[in-house]
Amino acid sequence: MRCPKCTSIEDKVIDSRISKEGGSIRRRRECLECGNRFTTTELLVREGLVVIKRDGRREDFDREKLVRAARAACHKRPVDNEQIGMLIEDVIDILEAQYDTEIPSHAIGDAVMQRLRKIDEVAYVRFASVYKEFRDVSEFMHEINALDKKPDSHA
Repeated sequence: MRCPKCTSIEDKVIDSRISKEGGSIRRRRECLECGNRFTTTELLVREGLVVIKRDGRREDFDREKLVRAARAACHKRPVDNEQIGMLIEDVIDILEAQYDTEIPSHAIGDAVMQRLRKIDEVAYVRFASVYKEFRDVSEFMHEINALDKKPDSHA
């Protein structure tokens, strides 16, 4: 790993911790050249997943795209990066169990919405507005009213 301060590739691992969900490892490192300490995260590489878009196109699954969408929905909300990371890992685990290598985009969106709803209802409505392509305020109101009427029974 390259040191962010001096760009040396000589370092040693000081501490390693497995995340709560078990999908990543945080490593605390020290550069052997300049003594700078920095943190890295290792993630499980999930290869071969393909997303089938609404129009039938196929594209490689991009975890970072999903992270960006969840972060945008949670912007300025009381949701931390660890919660977002756990949400994404939960979604991926469930989708991999449900589908082989081809995952419909609607399944990804639905799974994210179910989990966001449990974490933060404002983030849920934000994500839903983009995912469901709301065109006007009445669609926002319909989704908000549905939150009040429907108890959260999703897994």
